[in-house]
Amino acid sequence: MTKLSLSKDKINILLLEGVHDNAISEFAGGGYATVERLPHALDEGELLERIGSVHILGIRSRTHLTARVLEAAQKLITVGCFCIGTNQVDLKAARRIGVPVFNAPYSNTRSVAELVIGEIIMLMRGIFEKSQLVHGGGWMKSAKNSYEIRGKTLGIVGYGHIGTQVSILAEAMGMKVRFYDVLKKLALGNAQPCSSLEELLASSDVVTLHVPDTPQTRNMMGERELRTMKKGSHLINAARGQVVDIDALAAAMADGHILGAAIDVFPKEPGSDGEVFESPLRGIRSAILTPHIGGSTLEAQANIGSEVAQKLLEYSDNGSTVGAVNFPQVGLPVHEGCTRFLHVHENRPGVLRKINEVFSGRNLNIAAQYLQTDPELGYVVVDVDGDVDEQALANELREVEGTLKTRFLYPGRRGE
Repeated sequence: MTKLSLSKDKINILLLEGVHDNAISEFAGGGYATVERLPHALDEGELLERIGSVHILGIRSRTHLTARVLEAAQKLITVGCFCIGTNQVDLKAARRIGVPVFNAPYSNTRSVAELVIGEIIMLMRGIFEKSQLVHGGGWMKSAKNSYEIRGKTLGIVGYGHIGTQVSILAEAMGMKVRFYDVLKKLALGNAQPCSSLEELLASSDVVTLHVPDTPQTRNMMGERELRTMKKGSHLINAARGQVVDIDALAAAMADGHILGAAIDVFPKEPGSDGEVFESPLRGIRSAILTPHIGGSTLEAQANIGSEVAQKLLEYSDNGSTVGAVNFPQVGLPVHEGCTRFLHVHENRPGVLRKINEVFSGRNLNIAAQYLQTDPELGYVVVDVDGDVDEQALANELREVEGTLKTRFLYPGRRGE
């Protein structure tokens, strides 16, 4: 028999943008020895030069995986985004070549929530503006526009993992919490749901946004919504840059309708630390501007390093796609002594029957099988007993109409 699977020491792993040491430890503990880590991102040209030999790629937010790069990734089996978002990856292009993409959607939840709580206090006390004055030699010892957060109303837009964490922390500090979500959510503590975004905006002293980047949420905080907020209220955005109309916010702050804002994400952000950041909010003394650091704590990065590396290992080791953002979710326990086949294909009638005919035609018993599909893609994990001619099976399975990618896994061996 010709062995097609790669041993772990031959699987090339490339990690970019200073992925945390925890990821390195996870791969080493899993027996993967060929790991290269770079402290910076690679542009498209550099990626095109490197991607052809990479089996597992780890990135953060600055590396952009375009369709052109993915099409050149002949050996790539999976991608890990060591961050929350996956907007930097062409997910459809990754699907087309049978590559699942993983991320860490919850590992920085606490870090973002704590930043928001800190910013609520800073905004309600006008700390940022007063600090700037003192740094410049000025002095403004005044209680004007300076309030305790106790008894004030916090409006949370998006009551998911981060929104609920903010809710718990804010209520513990004495705030009244109201929330709005497009999905019906169970309120935690004494938080109260709002029936509409407008109701929340009109009743809140501080509004914090925790929504994903979708066509429905882009510019959801425009001029009309900002003017619906209470005069003298505050806005916090640590969600996605496209959610707030920055020009409209700058105008609302210039005339005093919005007293203060804390913005961590922007529609256009510098690609590197050396680029100049441009925004109409620059120079507004009551605007706290931070460089997309909501989840940038050592604890969050450590958690992300472990979580994403574990997902990549599980896919490489046994084909599990649980947690993939662009793939059907499949998980099947390992059956010792069996040969495992992973088959990614277009979702069309008859593919599974043809796959099974390949196995039965070679007198291979199917010990376990799991198929999951979505409207476009099918992914099947098959464990078989018997003497396997890998090369012949590979050729036959790849000839099945609609096949995108086939991989073979063995006890003690992993590969493609």
